[in-house]
Amino acid sequence: QVQLVESGGGLVQPGGSLRLSCTASGNIFNFYAMGWYRQAPGKQRELVTDITSGGSTNYADSVKGRFTISRDNTKNTVYLQMHSLKPEDTAIYYCVLDPRVRLVQPPRYWGQGTQVTVSS
Repeated sequence: QVQLVESGGGLVQPGGSLRLSCTASGNIFNFYAMGWYRQAPGKQRELVTDITSGGSTNYADSVKGRFTISRDNTKNTVYLQMHSLKPEDTAIYYCVLDPRVRLVQPPRYWGQGTQVTVSS
């Protein structure tokens, strides 16, 4: 089993920045992809960004140029740096992990989620 623990969520004003972290523990595989989903109130869960085991990244159009995903394999940790936050970025953000080179839908492992609220 794999456990994912997120941190870094909170309340931020529009235009502000936040950095989310997610650390994996347990039966970590040699190759694994990670990513972030989010779910806003009344909306479906959506994939925000993902990073392959080799470090290639993918972003939803709505966050391109504002969000950056990165990973530190020595710490089994993935980060989501978010800039120029908008009210529509308000959601619960979930960290995900798949024991594959690339993330598949749906990912096998999910964190408990961390709330991000963008409001003045």
